[in-house]
Amino acid sequence: MCFKRGKPPYSSSGIGPLGYGAAQQVKTVVARLQKRGLRRALALFDSQYGCAPFLKATTEIAVDLLFRLRSNRVVWGPPPAYRGVGAPCKHGHKFKLNDPETWPEADEVLVIDDEKLGRVELRRWRRWHFRKAPDRAMTLVRVCCLDRPSKQAMWLGFVGEQEPPLCALWRLYLRRFAMEHWYRFSKQRLHWRLPRLSTAAQHERWSDLMPVLRMQRYLARSARIDHLLPWQKPQSVLERTPGRVCQDMAGLIAVVGTPTRALKVRGKSPGWQPGRERSRRARHPIMKKGRKKRMKRRRQAA
Repeated sequence: MCFKRGKPPYSSSGIGPLGYGAAQQVKTVVARLQKRGLRRALALFDSQYGCAPFLKATTEIAVDLLFRLRSNRVVWGPPPAYRGVGAPCKHGHKFKLNDPETWPEADEVLVIDDEKLGRVELRRWRRWHFRKAPDRAMTLVRVCCLDRPSKQAMWLGFVGEQEPPLCALWRLYLRRFAMEHWYRFSKQRLHWRLPRLSTAAQHERWSDLMPVLRMQRYLARSARIDHLLPWQKPQSVLERTPGRVCQDMAGLIAVVGTPTRALKVRGKSPGWQPGRERSRRARHPIMKKGRKKRMKRRRQAA
């Protein structure tokens, strides 16, 4: 399962509506998977969900979480043994992701050779937690490309029962980038958000067409038709991007044809049928911020 990022799901007072909604979505999907008898799921999230409130909201959900962490995050180790005086400690060593001097010795270090990235160094630390979620222990993974020193390292956090091997853990998160590009392509080229429909059923039907349109573009990739713009260069079949395929769909449809019948010329429209009831679309009031609230926010910001 992959979830698209949005505004931060956390706030100064606790978890926000976005993080709570994402937790409810995960709970619904996990319940459906359990009814089908499928194995434990793994959910992938962006760095906006790598926070204590979101981990608290997913405590009772039977799912493994793999999320990205911002490089300025601070996590804490397990507390030391109780000394017998005062309240027991909840936090131990302070781990700053952007300060190598605070890094303890890694539990596991692995260097592998990747076809695209070259040499990749993987480090794993176990049993760390956020300050506001001491009961949710997680595993930290640092992914660094040794052949590309200018590229920033990626930090990952894992919370769950079935932890994959280190060589496979970071590759699981790479699947999320394919979903991100699919969302971007559907919104920009397939006009997913363009129609202004009236009902939720119409929106769902339009959303169901997006995978079908994507599959048509994938099948049309091997077509020899290629309409180049003056500044574009020819591309091979394997190099053709989805945007270039969309650019050539009009010529492909003209060659393949359509199974529908030709349009019939119709005379004068009969108009609205007598006796048919007319119903207007539901109108909702526009929510506007009052002048007092605006002035209050300006004073607080000043």
